[in-house]
Amino acid sequence: MFNDEVSQIKKNQNLFVKTIIEPFKIKSVEPIKFTTVEQRAQILKKAFYNPFFIHAEDVLIDLLTDSGTSAMSAQQWAGIMEGDESYAGARSFFRFEKVVRDLTGLKHIIPTHQGRAAEKILFSIVGKKEIFIPNNSHFDTTRANIEFSGATATDLLCDEGKNPDLIAPFKGNMNVATLEKFIKEHGRENIPMCFLTLTNNSGGGQPVSMKNIRDVKNVCKKYNIPLFLDACRFAENAYFIKLREKGYAKKSVKKIAQEMFSYADGATMSAKKDALVNMGGFLALNNDELAMNARNLLVITEGFPTYGGLAGRDLEAIAQGLEEVLDEHYLEYRLRSTAYLGEKISSVGVPILQPPGGHAIYLNAKKYAPHIPSHQFPGQAIVGDLYVRGGIRSVEIGSVMFGKYDEKGKHIAPTLELVRLAIPRRVYTQSHIDYVIEVIIESYKSRKKLRGMKIVWEPPMLRHFTAKFEII
Repeated sequence: MFNDEVSQIKKNQNLFVKTIIEPFKIKSVEPIKFTTVEQRAQILKKAFYNPFFIHAEDVLIDLLTDSGTSAMSAQQWAGIMEGDESYAGARSFFRFEKVVRDLTGLKHIIPTHQGRAAEKILFSIVGKKEIFIPNNSHFDTTRANIEFSGATATDLLCDEGKNPDLIAPFKGNMNVATLEKFIKEHGRENIPMCFLTLTNNSGGGQPVSMKNIRDVKNVCKKYNIPLFLDACRFAENAYFIKLREKGYAKKSVKKIAQEMFSYADGATMSAKKDALVNMGGFLALNNDELAMNARNLLVITEGFPTYGGLAGRDLEAIAQGLEEVLDEHYLEYRLRSTAYLGEKISSVGVPILQPPGGHAIYLNAKKYAPHIPSHQFPGQAIVGDLYVRGGIRSVEIGSVMFGKYDEKGKHIAPTLELVRLAIPRRVYTQSHIDYVIEVIIESYKSRKKLRGMKIVWEPPMLRHFTAKFEII
């Protein structure tokens, strides 16, 4: 009788989807400071309408970034206590190296204090004027490090990825035909490497298919160009492949991730994302000469090759996090909880980049506030409104972050105007997300009252971090 009941329960479970619960228990909590609308309006004004200037204690729900904001597990905290802080040859480094090498299959594993440090080292070696680095989509620090070296960062996103409303499984893909045309146009000798960002952060957290990785690899191999992965969110990308790509449904996420890395000649990673830690990263390489030059720069800028700007406890936490992130119950919860936010707000008309990504929901600022032109930064206006209304901190990914000026100082807008709501890993519960949904819907209903912004001061690079704004 019991077996019959179990069979019936399993049959019934196929008929409906239960609530996706957090696959963890909360062991430690941090209080949230509550503020009023009036207080937040003054805070935002004093912060020059830039969310990066707002003190974290004045934020109710912080969706500025998913980088370095994860809640670590009991096992990671235990690893911190066990961290070997020896200057050279620490035990913690060798555990870190073993885990990263097992995952990536790459020969040289070089720790750095975060992903942009790995980028700085790499592009300092290969970057110079007349050099081009293609990618599906470069994110902010990658692009900045390439351009700082004198090289040119070029995005070759697939056509599907440029349409925010289109529902497609792998909108993060690179346009392979355009890549080959790009190589022929600029010359193989001027392209030291090609990058793929997994998942595609600038393009809405959209995944890249295994077929696309293979196809890009084949083009790179044809022209003897190394393929590198920006692997910040490799596990989320691997789980999307398992869910959406034919032939991978029965494969483990780890096996899928290992196959992804098998096509790469190198990788950079900010461990602050899918390694579930608050600080750390690595540069992984197969090329011996490039690795030697990278380690030389590492010693000058980061530290000895077996710690690279990190404490031994950080290396332990990263190693543990890279194992935990491959848990498919966690990844199911991660992707489903993000989609929950997107589905709830889009169901009442809020325009988002479709389909929901793995780590964030991206509001389509062009449709959200169509009365505000790109040069008046509609995304920045939405960011400010969400903070004042509900204490939610988000970030603009559009004309503030990626806009340029032509020779006459005229604004050049990027393809997409977005507002990113990046969800920290293992930090917020569903009730927090329900609150975010309520605030967004309230803001959207009053969207016609939003006013454009103007920049009153900006730095020469990465202006979104420190630019100052006024309301027009």
